[in-house]
Amino acid sequence: MGVIARMRLRATRWRIVLGLTSLTMGISSGMAQAADLPAALAKAETCIACHGATGVSQMPETPSLAGQPESFLQWQLVYFRSGTRKSAVMQPLAAGLTDDDVRVLSKHFASMVPPPRATASGDQAMYTVGLKLAQQNRCASCHKEDYSGAQAAPRTANQREDYLLKALRDFKAGKRTGGGVAAMADVVYPLADDQLRALANFMAQYH
Repeated sequence: MGVIARMRLRATRWRIVLGLTSLTMGISSGMAQAADLPAALAKAETCIACHGATGVSQMPETPSLAGQPESFLQWQLVYFRSGTRKSAVMQPLAAGLTDDDVRVLSKHFASMVPPPRATASGDQAMYTVGLKLAQQNRCASCHKEDYSGAQAAPRTANQREDYLLKALRDFKAGKRTGGGVAAMADVVYPLADDQLRALANFMAQYH
């Protein structure tokens, strides 16, 4: 990734930082007013059509939202709403969300039980390669030691493997922007596609 591209990426991140800061200002608890809760939660019915009633996705290339960090979910909804993150499905849905909707929906899915840990099965050789890549690239420094995520860094542990691979490829291709000061593009750019596959496999099968 060239210097100009990096500068543009950082400028975009800070524009979103300012937008998310304005979203969270004024309500110290991060909760919407009680009168707005039913309307906001009703919009979750649209979400579960793809992301699952329990927040655990059964749909190809669609992420599980259950147990994701609340701040991360807020980031992504703001990204979709602003058009910074592209999706033919999510952009129209997020465009109509109010700030209170974003807060309530994020808290709703963050409070759900995350996908269960996988058992030791499948391609153990690929899993081991992915583990080593995660260690070499210090994935735990942002995503935590158990890859449960924190702040703007998502839970990657036991996420759908096909979704993780798509996300990694999108970061490498510059199609997706990380939250805040995340450096996903820098991390994955040097990796070959078989390494991205191994990393996605490790995270999805994390145990």
